[in-house]
Amino acid sequence: MSQTTKRKHVVQEVLGDYEPPSEKQQIVRVVGTPGNNLHEVETAEGERFLASMPTKFRKNIWIKRGDFLIVDPIKEGDKVKAEINSILYKEHIKQLRNEGFWPASFSEPAAESTDSQPKKDSSNQGSERDSGEDSEDDSDLFVNTNRRNYEYSESEEDDEEEDEDEEEA
Repeated sequence: MSQTTKRKHVVQEVLGDYEPPSEKQQIVRVVGTPGNNLHEVETAEGERFLASMPTKFRKNIWIKRGDFLIVDPIKEGDKVKAEINSILYKEHIKQLRNEGFWPASFSEPAAESTDSQPKKDSSNQGSERDSGEDSEDDSDLFVNTNRRNYEYSESEEDDEEEDEDEEEA
């Protein structure tokens, strides 16, 4: 089986139907990714440990901080205590909530994070757009966090040199 065919089957398995977690399995949230196909996860009770990614998911499926997973426990692990069984997407989470499998502690922080973000006054935005004024607020633009932010400002020396050049002419 070619690599492309294998990848296609893995992606279909992850995005397709899922099975609800068994009694041994846990629903966890990804807290960080220290590397080497390991992910630091947190349970609904607040316990943190490492979970390993199975070989079939490597280089095919990406997991980021804040994603939810179903993991199988590993008995012999000291630091790595689980292996990822499946990745939960929005549709899966909705089904888990409807079936009553979703931990209540994971539902609360999501609601708090949306409330803690400042909401913009929509009436103020409309008036700026209607009046034709340019807004200096760039908060709605995408910010690449992988690049350094540089502050550019005009110095007074540049202005003085331009004034001297104009006087000489």
